[in-house]
Amino acid sequence: MKKNLVLCFLSIPLLTTAQNPVIRNLFSADPSARVFNNKVYVYPSHDIVPPEGQRADWFCMADYHVFSSENLTDWIDHGVIVTQQQVPWGKPDGYSMWAPDCVEKNGKYYFYFPNSPKSGRGFAIGVATANQPEGPFTLEPEPIRGVTGIDPCVLVDNDGQAYIYWSGMGIRGARLKNNMKEIEPTPSPSPREGSSDSSSAKKSDSNTQQAPLPWGEVGGRLMEGLPDGFKEGPFAFRRGDWYYLTFPWVRGKKGVDGDNPTETLAYAMSKSPLGPWDFKGIIMAEHANGCWTNHHSLVEYRGQWYLFYHTNFFSPNDDKRRSVCIEKVRFNADGTIQEVKETRRGVGINPATSRIEIDRFSAGDGSAVAYNDTTNYLRGANVTLQAKRGWLLYKDVDFSTVTDGYLTVCAKADDNTEFCVREKSAKGKVIARIKMTVKSEQGPFRRDQSGQWLPLTAPLEYTPKGITDLVITAEGDADVSIDWVQFKNRPHYFTPVAKNATPASPDDEGFIRRWRLLEPAAVDVRSNVIFTYSWLREKFATELAKLPKQKGKWYSLDSENYNMKLFRFAEKYGRQTYGSFYWCETVINCPEDIQDLRLAAGSNGASMWWLDGQEVLLLEGDRRMVRDDGMSARLTLTKGQHILRCAVINGPGLADMCVRFLDAQEKPVTNYTVTVSK
Repeated sequence: MKKNLVLCFLSIPLLTTAQNPVIRNLFSADPSARVFNNKVYVYPSHDIVPPEGQRADWFCMADYHVFSSENLTDWIDHGVIVTQQQVPWGKPDGYSMWAPDCVEKNGKYYFYFPNSPKSGRGFAIGVATANQPEGPFTLEPEPIRGVTGIDPCVLVDNDGQAYIYWSGMGIRGARLKNNMKEIEPTPSPSPREGSSDSSSAKKSDSNTQQAPLPWGEVGGRLMEGLPDGFKEGPFAFRRGDWYYLTFPWVRGKKGVDGDNPTETLAYAMSKSPLGPWDFKGIIMAEHANGCWTNHHSLVEYRGQWYLFYHTNFFSPNDDKRRSVCIEKVRFNADGTIQEVKETRRGVGINPATSRIEIDRFSAGDGSAVAYNDTTNYLRGANVTLQAKRGWLLYKDVDFSTVTDGYLTVCAKADDNTEFCVREKSAKGKVIARIKMTVKSEQGPFRRDQSGQWLPLTAPLEYTPKGITDLVITAEGDADVSIDWVQFKNRPHYFTPVAKNATPASPDDEGFIRRWRLLEPAAVDVRSNVIFTYSWLREKFATELAKLPKQKGKWYSLDSENYNMKLFRFAEKYGRQTYGSFYWCETVINCPEDIQDLRLAAGSNGASMWWLDGQEVLLLEGDRRMVRDDGMSARLTLTKGQHILRCAVINGPGLADMCVRFLDAQEKPVTNYTVTVSK
């Protein structure tokens, strides 16, 4: 079976959508998610392709962005907040701005980040402060003394005391002073549950007096109770009376579990913020695709807990360029965390009017996902559904945004393919149906002159209410590949004319806005350059002869604009949009003879105009819609009725037309009315 892959790509905007990965305008990793001002803010690291002189096979990060969302569906990139060149104590070309974090205390925001210091080896952790979550941030002149390592995380406890955790010679932790920029002297180990409470331990710690740490000395203490094996990227949080220390952990053994065992996400629990910890197990297993790292955060938002993590979906051949994803998290009654599975769908509710990339589906059968462009994976993927058996389920689509809608699909298939968008199940109510009859005269679309397929549309047979699940089923004789689907609301380009409506007058500029339109027919036009006088006369004569026998449906409409948007008419009523032939007619009612007129018309695409069956104007060639683009010879409208008819033909463009009568002084003529024949 012949396959033609369609590539109709989304641009990469600052405003992104709900499907995993959620950040799509750049590579992002190590997401630290926080709730500030009733929004979720994500502070990730920013993977880039290494410049010349840097290791091509290693992590490379030069700055930080911050993203925010109110619904976990639409993410806004607020731009760069810190760069390596700005860090006073850091190497301006270190490319080691790894996992950061940000917390709020007393109305001020503290951003913590690692970097390579200008002098010495290893890593240090710096602080930047701001009055808003997205900055601007002011950098401290020196890093935090005693915090030698990477991947800082800060927990602000219920009593306001802050703790910092980092990776460096294991996972370490320490109390922060009230200024949030220095650590307290190393506390004695916290007692286990039952011996004394954590508040007494805090009190004894705060009474301990010790000189500030010398530069370069390692402070804090090693977190006890964690499993053997490589660990990094700590993220600590409190839920109820429990403290959680979560971290990437390599549980596999080199040579036993492969040459390069990869990271899980694991966790431990304690009744004290600095432990000792009781190891509990896995939050998320190793990535199925072999991505070596994972790094994460957990946050509660509007009553639901979420896991933010990263994978390399947009860089499948390079696990040092990663992207942020989100999943829901559930806890057991005893506080332990249920294991989280990676999904394509992610979380959040898609407005039906957003582009829904259905390759991010929740479940399905007879389906295969492929990248749209293997030279630029950020362009996403498509899914192929097998003929007569393929289906997929896409959860949580909100139809409350759809008022007067239609379906737009970027898809491709061979002849005789049919697919349906259904509600909730493969046998659910049909929302829209598309038949792919490419060679048929009534086919839903045609190729443009570059040979690419164009998106196709379909009317809605049914509009769901509220939030529901979409199921797409392949029900024809050939496979179908789909990139995205989107439900669009139609602007009010025109209004149906009621029966027995009062005759309409031309508008103040003389343009006729009331028309009777026949649903458009498909024409095999790949380029408008064929619209020569001879070709058009032959084509229009053939179509005019067929007009009395046409069985298509007619629509009587008042245009909201001076020009009738024929493309939108076709789109609204679910017929041919590109490569289309349109018939338009109206009835002119003259109360008296009107002499010495010219018909002045314009059209997007070629058009021919008849008055009472006689040709009065032909606009040839690949035109754009311009007022008064063509003028007829002098005409007389005698008292009584006259039928004005127009045919418009267009290939890959958006068809429309406009017309009016001008008098001898080229002033608009308005002393007549128009009606539509039945």
